[in-house]
Amino acid sequence: MTGSSDPHHAVVDSSVAHTARIWNYWLGGKDNFAADRAVGDQVQRFLPDIVASARADRAFLRRAVRHLVADAGIRQFLDIGTGLPTAGNTHEIAQTIAPEARVVYADNDPLVLAFARTLLTSTAAGATDYINADARDTATILRQAGATLDLTRPVAVMLLGVLNFIGDDEQARAVVRELMAAVPSGSYLAVAHPTTEIRPAESAAAARRWNETAVPPITLRSRAGMLRWFAGLELLEPGVVTCTKWRPEPGDPAAGTDVYQFCGLARKP
Repeated sequence: MTGSSDPHHAVVDSSVAHTARIWNYWLGGKDNFAADRAVGDQVQRFLPDIVASARADRAFLRRAVRHLVADAGIRQFLDIGTGLPTAGNTHEIAQTIAPEARVVYADNDPLVLAFARTLLTSTAAGATDYINADARDTATILRQAGATLDLTRPVAVMLLGVLNFIGDDEQARAVVRELMAAVPSGSYLAVAHPTTEIRPAESAAAARRWNETAVPPITLRSRAGMLRWFAGLELLEPGVVTCTKWRPEPGDPAAGTDVYQFCGLARKP
């Protein structure tokens, strides 16, 4: 299946650090440039555990998708702000359990667009698609997602590491509200977001450095602020917690640690 935009038309500025590529660097990927690595290293000097935080976010994605498919019976995903493809993308995890799962990714980074064909590798029974759109443009995302997903049936909306790039609190709430209003009862919302509550001074310094040298600017939020996104939904246990403590697997050595990324998963009643 082809994506919604031509990846060959992507324009990439390698001189300006960008979140998707910095994240790729922290996850051990190779799809990044010198500017991205420089900012990644600078942020890590403020927050030595930032790589562990990035990887904990990714581990939450794996555990949440497995729960949604294997336990909740979800077969449709709308993954917004997906970033660059790395091992264990949403469709790979979901389709390993349910080959018929259908996944739509949305991002507005040119390099992600250039790698859309990698993201679009699907099982024959399922489907994947890619939308080139900003997370704030929920109307475009929902309209184009409807070509692959049946929005009258439950959908898991994944907002991992993307709402932190929407600085206005009301606008971030509007994005969540509009997306969840468009999906039926039995749908889910998964969120991961950097927090101010783990080493606040160091986190704030790292965010300032990020905003001086990378795009788009980042906003950190408190757990209380994140809880507002789940208003009206049934928040699954253990609630909004640091990513390492969201249903860790037995024997996980990171389960007792705190990282700078909080997360939560909730069901629409």
